[in-house]
Amino acid sequence: MVWLETKKLIVVLLGALLSALSLNLFLIPANIYASGFTGAAQLISNVLSDYTPIHVSTGILLLLFNIPVAILGWMKVGKSFTLYSFLSVAATTVFLELLPVYPLSKDILLNSVFGGVIAAVGIGFTLKWGASTGGLDIIAMILSRMKDKPVGTYFFAINAVIIGTAGLIYGWEKALYTLVALYVSTRMIDAIHTRHEKLTAMIVTKKGAELKKAIHAKLVRGITTVPAKGAFTNEEKEMMIIVITRYELFDLERIIKEVDPNAFTNVVQTTGILGFFRKD
Repeated sequence: MVWLETKKLIVVLLGALLSALSLNLFLIPANIYASGFTGAAQLISNVLSDYTPIHVSTGILLLLFNIPVAILGWMKVGKSFTLYSFLSVAATTVFLELLPVYPLSKDILLNSVFGGVIAAVGIGFTLKWGASTGGLDIIAMILSRMKDKPVGTYFFAINAVIIGTAGLIYGWEKALYTLVALYVSTRMIDAIHTRHEKLTAMIVTKKGAELKKAIHAKLVRGITTVPAKGAFTNEEKEMMIIVITRYELFDLERIIKEVDPNAFTNVVQTTGILGFFRKD
């Protein structure tokens, strides 16, 4: 258990380092913006530096934006998820302050592509290990716990504001290259983890009672069970169907490995849900 938490901590810190590298070496020098709170922090930092005598770095603004979100997440989502997510934000801020802003290329297309790829690798592995990079991810988690909201709308809205403001102030070419970085980042996260907000897991197991108890102890989710039989062995089994958010995938995988390593699990995208999505 301690080794698992240590590995998770290492992954979160490496993800933060990659995010900082993508910003200081590619995106910030080229005035290309990341998604979510990071992009908002970049944009406000640039506007303050260019149009006022005040200078606040992207890293400090990112940390400030995430403090109220982390407090809300601590109360509504869970201590472990929020703690690791805020640790990711804090580590990113430290790395952004320590690493120099140094352009590796003057080609804006190379900056947008490599900045998006490197950031996505950090984000993807952080998500895969049951944490997030803070900001909108925590807000999405809160919304998913409250009701079945299409959180993609919120992601789209804030990114549209960032791109539109950047285009109006700094020119539409930079805004278009920001779209390239966002597209590349999204595709990479798809490959490493998943961009789907909701997933359905179908678990075939011989330890249904133990698995149900372990899942209910960790996740606020309902489970539907269906009798099943192995076609080759004729063994009596149970198929458990559970709908989760992408942020809960790590916890579910860990529970299954601990309770029944021999269980067969199929995880598929869920495009829509009718009915209740939480276990009271």
